[in-house]
Amino acid sequence: MRRRPLLIVVVLGSLFAVIVFVVPGATERALNQVVPHPSYFVSEAARALHATIDVSDLHADPLLWKRDWLERAGRGHTDLPRMLEGGVALQVMTAPTKTPLGQNYERNVDGFDVWMIASIAQLWPSSTWFSVFGRAVHQLRTLEELAFRSDGRLRIVRSRSDLRQLLDERVLGAKPIGAIFGIEGAHALEGDLARLDELDRMGMRVVGLTHFFDNELGGSLHGVSGEGLSEFGRSVILEAARRRLVVDVAHASSRMVADVLALSDRPVILSHGGFKGNCDTARNLDDTVMQQIAAHGGLIGVGFWDGAVCDPTPAGVVRAIRYGIELVGVDHIALGSDFDGGTTVHFDAAELPVLTQAMLDADFSEAEIRQVMGDNATRFFLAQLP
Repeated sequence: MRRRPLLIVVVLGSLFAVIVFVVPGATERALNQVVPHPSYFVSEAARALHATIDVSDLHADPLLWKRDWLERAGRGHTDLPRMLEGGVALQVMTAPTKTPLGQNYERNVDGFDVWMIASIAQLWPSSTWFSVFGRAVHQLRTLEELAFRSDGRLRIVRSRSDLRQLLDERVLGAKPIGAIFGIEGAHALEGDLARLDELDRMGMRVVGLTHFFDNELGGSLHGVSGEGLSEFGRSVILEAARRRLVVDVAHASSRMVADVLALSDRPVILSHGGFKGNCDTARNLDDTVMQQIAAHGGLIGVGFWDGAVCDPTPAGVVRAIRYGIELVGVDHIALGSDFDGGTTVHFDAAELPVLTQAMLDADFSEAEIRQVMGDNATRFFLAQLP
């Protein structure tokens, strides 16, 4: 009889060990895949050009996952060594905080909270288990801890002066990477404008309005209502403008995008996505909406996965970029990888020079390559950050 309690303890302990030490890594391997491929050819000319560009990306989610991002990993799309190899100078790192069960591009409801289970399995603090705001704070603190341990290789960019200093150091030969922190879905505010103040003071600089479901601010592109901004959403936009926070309309409904552009003179970003005329999926907004974003001075990050560009090979991503340039102008196009965001891609951060090669192969000018690969994003943030 005494063996039964011991057996129960052993079984529960084994189950706990599997959940904590096996499940997080296995989950990331399943969700963040790189399609196996032979080594890409990148010419000396492409490598030389790429080495002179401050590569910048508007969206990645590495802060979600249970691994030391400063060390090279055998899974996922990014880590500091691979970012350095890829020539990245500036990365917007966002904090997703809630995922609906059965997440899809067509229709989601704000139901079961998958990330409640994930936060427990990854041994996040108890403050994250039942609070989406707590999850945003935890990911920001994770970024701070990474920057502290990086010996200056990773810097948090909170202001124009931070970004200017980083770019100046890169001109002199140093290669620090700047990280701008944002939230992916302002449900992380939990309906309280004071939360915006807290995150602002901690260093958040990009406010994604929605993710895969409708929230207190209004309708998601993948929700059920299709609504525009709510009164709370309007108050968030106005307060974000006052604080010079950058608004991200990726995942927002068309009506919400229209409301944002009508309410504020400040340009927005659509951090990661694609053009419906190039890739007709439910993930992408109509081309007319993308033109309106650009006409408002905005910046559109072209994604690296199938839902954004349909053909996620390097050549396919570059075709989507060319389509965007012809639709809205080269000044409004940037990279929006969605690396580590539950996507399957054909190249990781270390292989970013293949995009420069693919642009050269597609007869892009050097000026176009520089703008898309980094200059548009750094110019935008130098103008828009506090």
